[in-house]
Amino acid sequence: MKSSSAAESRETVARVSVTDAAAQVIDTLREKHGELMFHQSGGCCDGSQPMCFAKGEFRVGSNDVWIGTIYGCDFFMNADQFEYWKHTHLTIDITPGRGSSFSLEIPLGLRFIVKSRLFTTQESENLPSVLNGEDYLAQQK
Repeated sequence: MKSSSAAESRETVARVSVTDAAAQVIDTLREKHGELMFHQSGGCCDGSQPMCFAKGEFRVGSNDVWIGTIYGCDFFMNADQFEYWKHTHLTIDITPGRGSSFSLEIPLGLRFIVKSRLFTTQESENLPSVLNGEDYLAQQK
């Protein structure tokens, strides 16, 4: 077993990740729709599931935050929802079933879901900053 140095233990921790199964669906959607993005809203019902859009098809605003990327896709979240989940790691997965949203995977008979767990103390100390959604997009231009 390799020992890790203090510098290695200070690596930035991802706030969001994706399962292999979800990555396969992202590949399928990317082939059909091009670049993609995700948004996790603070809504109720299906509005609280992670939703996948063609990049730029969802208007990110000042009430959204950019929390990272999953499999090459920007991942945004409603700021109020982030306040509730800021201490959790999110894993995006896929499951059979039809949601009632505009997310791109719905016609495939699938839907993205989010699984969460609390960050460890060490992970919490190494989290990256989040950016206001509009500010993040402005930096990308």
